[in-house]
Amino acid sequence: MWALCIGALVFVSITHWLYRWRNPRCNGKLPPGSMGLPLLGETLQFFAPNTSSDIPPFIKNRMKSYGPIFRTSLVGRPVIISTDPDLNYFIFQQEGQFFQSWYPDTFTEIFGRQNVGSLHGFMYRYLKNMVLNLFGPESLRKMLPEVEQVARARLQQWSSQDTVELKEATATMIFDLTAKKLISYDQEKSSENLRENFVAFMEGLISFPLDIPGTAYHKCLQGRERAMKKLKNLLQERRANPRKEQSDFYDYVLKELQKEGTILTEAIALDLMFVLLFASFETTSVAITLAIKFLSENPLVLKQLTEEHEAILKNRENVHSGLTWREYKSMTYTFQFINETARLANIVPGIFRKALRDIQFKGYTIPAGWAVMVCPPAVHLNPAKYEDPLAFNPSRWKGMETNCASKNFMAFGGGMRFCVGTDFTKVQMAVFLHCFLTKYRWQAIRGGNIVRTPGIQFPNGFHVRIIKKDATHEST
Repeated sequence: MWALCIGALVFVSITHWLYRWRNPRCNGKLPPGSMGLPLLGETLQFFAPNTSSDIPPFIKNRMKSYGPIFRTSLVGRPVIISTDPDLNYFIFQQEGQFFQSWYPDTFTEIFGRQNVGSLHGFMYRYLKNMVLNLFGPESLRKMLPEVEQVARARLQQWSSQDTVELKEATATMIFDLTAKKLISYDQEKSSENLRENFVAFMEGLISFPLDIPGTAYHKCLQGRERAMKKLKNLLQERRANPRKEQSDFYDYVLKELQKEGTILTEAIALDLMFVLLFASFETTSVAITLAIKFLSENPLVLKQLTEEHEAILKNRENVHSGLTWREYKSMTYTFQFINETARLANIVPGIFRKALRDIQFKGYTIPAGWAVMVCPPAVHLNPAKYEDPLAFNPSRWKGMETNCASKNFMAFGGGMRFCVGTDFTKVQMAVFLHCFLTKYRWQAIRGGNIVRTPGIQFPNGFHVRIIKKDATHEST
């Protein structure tokens, strides 16, 4: 009898718990959706690999069932997913008032609890200004010749090889340049390869958080530990042997750390350095690889882009002089091309925030404490905003602003957290394309297929043969 009563009580408790899981409390009306399985939610469906260039199946199927705003649960957290341009804009504009930056535990464990994406208010603005000191327009103007020199040297090197895996090659190129500007790191003079610690990151960054050997998440954490140890050792060496003049970002950081009453700590500085190293090379190398893939598939776009860059050479008084800032700013079609690449690439599958209070929007309530995920692919591939959205058409940006965020374009974020590295990314892409298209042609050898998990991966790489053009500058 007692066993029967206990069993009934357990059954009632579990049933009540399941009901509460599927029907969370809310002071209003929650957006429609499913919370999935208890604790697990719909995490497995969200991370399921797909090869589509369209809106991810997880998002697209739920948009059809529930509309542009819906609820789910990911890695144990209730989440409102927004594909609504108006809600997205509201979220970005209300940073610090109704919403604040938030990322899943996997992200904060990998990038550090005090990474720039997880900090708010004055501390975030302080770090943002630090980064702009390195990657702002004035610094980039001075850096332009070095970016061009690196691109030319690497292309010359690659043209002597039978094939080049473009994603890995461009990632190494950008990492070496960024590491030099940040910490004066030179791979050729170092006893260990710092970038190897970042290799598994894209797989583990947005992955199921299982910290057991063999998983992408575990490899990611191991890579972080090794990289952080290296960065800390470099910082300690620099402290022991300070330089008279500031030559890299570490010098600037050390100067800030030594200021009386500084709010910067060594832990925050190291997390910042770690994030900058990863973000600079990973996203830009993916964008460059996709850009070349798109050019391979769109000969008319290639022709128009090549003509713009060859015109820059023809209009120079000295054909052997380097790229100038004025020439860079004149690359109108190139910037349209970069925006179109970013729109279709959707390198960032989701931008996360957390509601600071109950928020009413279009008849729905977003409860305080819930995560909100803005979904850029659903905005960038919306046929109501972009005609034939899956077509690669840089000319669609003609006459439009190509250097800011809007309700319908958020490849570089939005609001006060608009990516501070956007200009650095565009400089690297534009300069690389200039050097590549004016002096070389290429043949796609193998690979190039994409898998989203939900981040972008090239499971078979993208292998190309790079060939120096002859005197007639023949096109691909």
